[in-house]
Amino acid sequence: MQYITPSILFALVTLFCVGLFLLRYVRTAWNGPLGADWVRGRTGSGRLTFAGTCHPMEKQDRLPVLLITLVYAATAFFLLGDTTAPQSVYEFAGGEPVTIAVYGDAVYTTGIRYYSGLGTGAYNVEISADGENWLTLWQRKNDPEDTEKVTGWYWAQAEDYDPSYALTQKYNQLYKWIDITVENPQNVRFLRITGKAEKPNLQLSKFCLLGQDGRPVPFHWALADGSKAASEVRDLFSVDATVPAKSTWYNSTYFDEIYHARTAQEHIQGVYPYEVTHPPLGKLILGIGIRLFGMTPFGWRFMGTLFGVGMLPILYVFLKNLFGKTPTAACGTILFAVDFMHLTQTRIATIDTYGVFFILCMYFFLYRYLTLPAGTSFRQGALPLFLSGLMWGLGAASKWTVIYAAVGLAVLYFMGFYQKLRDWPEEQRGERAVWCVKTLAFSVLCFVVIPLCIYCAAYLPYAMAKGDTSLKGLLSTVWENQKYMLHYHEGVNQSHPYSSRWYQWIVDGRPILYYMDNTVPGFTTRFAAFSNPVVCWAGLGAVILCAVQAFRRRSAKAAFVVVGYLSQLVPWMFIGRTTFEYHYFPSILFLILALSFLFSGLMEADEGWRRPVYGLTCLSAGLYALFYPVLIGLTIPTWYEPLVKWIESWPF
Repeated sequence: MQYITPSILFALVTLFCVGLFLLRYVRTAWNGPLGADWVRGRTGSGRLTFAGTCHPMEKQDRLPVLLITLVYAATAFFLLGDTTAPQSVYEFAGGEPVTIAVYGDAVYTTGIRYYSGLGTGAYNVEISADGENWLTLWQRKNDPEDTEKVTGWYWAQAEDYDPSYALTQKYNQLYKWIDITVENPQNVRFLRITGKAEKPNLQLSKFCLLGQDGRPVPFHWALADGSKAASEVRDLFSVDATVPAKSTWYNSTYFDEIYHARTAQEHIQGVYPYEVTHPPLGKLILGIGIRLFGMTPFGWRFMGTLFGVGMLPILYVFLKNLFGKTPTAACGTILFAVDFMHLTQTRIATIDTYGVFFILCMYFFLYRYLTLPAGTSFRQGALPLFLSGLMWGLGAASKWTVIYAAVGLAVLYFMGFYQKLRDWPEEQRGERAVWCVKTLAFSVLCFVVIPLCIYCAAYLPYAMAKGDTSLKGLLSTVWENQKYMLHYHEGVNQSHPYSSRWYQWIVDGRPILYYMDNTVPGFTTRFAAFSNPVVCWAGLGAVILCAVQAFRRRSAKAAFVVVGYLSQLVPWMFIGRTTFEYHYFPSILFLILALSFLFSGLMEADEGWRRPVYGLTCLSAGLYALFYPVLIGLTIPTWYEPLVKWIESWPF
C-alpha cells in the first residue's frame, strides 16, 4: 500500500482550504452588497464608477501596519548578506607581473581561492620552490574548445613562450569567491601572477593559497622585485576577516547579481557598464546601498530589500483606501508580506523589485485620482495625477516590464476620465470644457513629457562614461541603447533548465532555482523564486471572480484589479524569449488586490467572515514559516526536502 507523503498531504490540504474559501465567497457574498458600487446598481443607474470610494486611514490602522512592516523587515533582512568583502583592488595593466617571495616556512598549497574586482581577462599563475624553476597552473579539459568543462587543475613545467593564463576572470566570476583545487600540491617559496585584460582594467582583490585543510594559509611575504611598492599589493595576498571559510550565496554574487551589482559599481566608478540590457535607474538605486555599506553582499542587496519592506505600508494604505476596512487592509498586506516571491526577489540584487515598487505606487496614486467625484476642480486632481505619472516614469527607467503596466494605467485613466465627463454636475456644465482641456494637457505632461525626461536623465552615467554629456550625445546614447535592448531581448531564446511560461506561473508550476549547494553530506542549501501557493492558487480564483463581478455587478474595484492583472500577464503570452517565474512578480500585487476584494465582500455579506478570512491568512503565514529556509538559503537536513517539494517540478 502506498502512503500519502507529507508533501502531497500539505498540497491537498492547501488546495482544499483554498477551494473552501472561494466556495464560501460564492455562496455568501456573490449576491451580497458591494458598497457604493452595489448601491448604484440597486438604484437603477447600473453605471460603473470609481467616484467616492476612497476611504481614509484611521488611528486604528497605525498599529497593524507598523507591526506587519517590522515583522516582515526582520525576516527580510535576516542573513541578507555578508557585511564584509575585499574593498581594495590591484589593477593588472600592461602585462606586468607581480612576484612575491615567501619568507619563513614554505607554503604547502593544495589550491587557490581568489576574489575579483571589475574587469574580465585571465591570469598566468606560477610558483617556484627556489626562484629558478617555475611551475605554471594549467587546467585539464575534456574539450579544449570549451573552457567551462574543466576536469582538473595541476602544476606543470612553465613555458616562458607559452603562458597558460588558465585562471579566468569572466563576467560571471566577478565579486564572488572562487576555489581551485590542484591535483599535485606543491611547496611555494615564490609566487608570480601576470594578468591579461580583455579591456583596459583587470582588477583582482584577493589571492589566497589553500593549505591541506582547504582553508586559506596566512604567510609572510615580500616583493621579489622593485617594480612596484609593497603597499600597492599589500591587501592582495593578506588573509584577513574578509576571507570566508567557503564560497556561498552569502558572500558572493549569484544569478543576475553578476550583472546588476557589477553595473551599479561601474556607475559609481564612472566606467561604461558591461550590462546595458535594461534601463539604468534600477542599478543607480541599487548603487545607493553600495555607497552606504561598500561593495559587499549586504551593500548590493540592501536597497532592494528596503524597497520590498517599503511596499507594505503603501499597500496597506492602498487597501484601506479601496475597501475601508482595517481587517481587509491588514490581511491583504500580510498576504503580500508572506508571499515567497516578494521575499526572494527583494533580497536579490536585481532590478525587478524597483519595477514592482513603482507599479504599486503608480496604481495607488491613479486610484486616488479616479475616486475624485465628477466636478472636482483641476487643482485637486493635479497632485495624484502628477505622482502617478512620476512613478510611471521612474518605473519605466528601471525596467521595461513597467511599460506593460502602463497599458492598464491608460485603460483605467480613460475609464475614469470618461466617467467624470459623463457624471459632471449639471450646474457646472460650463466648467467641464476648461477642466477637460487642462486635465488632458496636464496628463500629457505627467505621463509622457516627465517620464521621457526621467528616462533620458537616467542615462547620464552612460554619457559621462563616454565623455559626452551634451544633449545630442545623451539622446544618441539613449537611442542606441533602446535599439540594442530590443535586439538583445529578441535573441534571448536559449534553453534553460528552470525556464517556464506564463501558464506555468499562474499555478506555481516551475519555480526558478537561484542557488544550490549539496557539498555537506546529509544537508542541502538552496532557494528558489515562486509564489506562496495560497496567494497563487486562491489569487487566481479571486481574479476570475473579480472579472465576473466587474461585468455582472458593474464593480469598478473589481474592474480595477482585473485590468491591472491582465496588463501585467497578457504581454508575456506573446513574448517568445526565454522567460522565468520571477516575471510573474508584478502580477502578485493584483492577486493580493483580488483576494482583498473577496475579503471585503465576505465582511459585508457574511457574519462568519472571520473564519475564512483569518484562516486563509494564517494558512499563508504558516506556509511562509515552513518554506522560509528554502526562500533565503538556510542549510537544512535532507529529510526536510520532502516537506517543501509539493510538485515534482519544484527544485527541492
